[in-house]
Amino acid sequence: MIKRSKEFIHSTKYLLMRFAVFGLILISWELLANTGVMNPFYTSQPSRIFADLIQFYNSGDLVKHTSVTLKEALWGLAIGTVIGIIAGFILGLVDILGKVFEPIITALYGIPKLALAPIFVLWFGLGIESKIIMASLLVFFLVFFSTYAGIKSVDRNLLTSVKLMGASRFQLIIKVILPSCVPWILAGVRGGLGASLIGAIVGEYMGASAGLGWMISYATSFFQVDRVMACIFILFFIGIIFNMLLKNIEKVLLKWRPPIDYGGSGSI
Repeated sequence: MIKRSKEFIHSTKYLLMRFAVFGLILISWELLANTGVMNPFYTSQPSRIFADLIQFYNSGDLVKHTSVTLKEALWGLAIGTVIGIIAGFILGLVDILGKVFEPIITALYGIPKLALAPIFVLWFGLGIESKIIMASLLVFFLVFFSTYAGIKSVDRNLLTSVKLMGASRFQLIIKVILPSCVPWILAGVRGGLGASLIGAIVGEYMGASAGLGWMISYATSFFQVDRVMACIFILFFIGIIFNMLLKNIEKVLLKWRPPIDYGGSGSI
């Protein structure tokens, strides 16, 4: 009970600090814009962005474009994560496949993804399919490399000990390798959260009829800085929500890990 109270106080303290920093940035931004230090034509200001968000919502466009981008990003995250985990496990468990394909995947990862977006639009059209594929690709690489590294980092002495106890290969994977890889996989998924949004936005930039990326591109062409910043704020808060959801998932999947001791003082 005491430990939970310490954890709550600890998390609340840092949450308040984050709000304070964010609030300070917004207040400073507003003051600099009002005093003429920053030109609102180029940078906008929080009061104008908030007013535009209200107008954006009342028109129904906010829900419309946000739902399109979320659909593309979430599908991309799901597909990229599943394929990344499967490929990471297969190549990590089968040495010969890992030695053949891991360098190839690493080389493909080095290709600028922005260069692929127009090709995906050409192949799959202006619909959400090209954006989902773009998002899936970005997520795949992050999850694959994390999963592959997690498998390769499993303690070989532990594997040998479990084998000597008579465990089958299936039991070895389920009872030892998979639990050891979960933190690595979640680390890849955490990076994939942002990557899925980036993939969707980049795809919408290249060609779309809806989505926050399309709206940013459209607003930029008409110098509507308030709308551009409003879309950026929406993406910012979506990222925060994604991160909070993943943290709750981590608490469930990694509950076997020793709890962090908040009783110490000072920094390391």
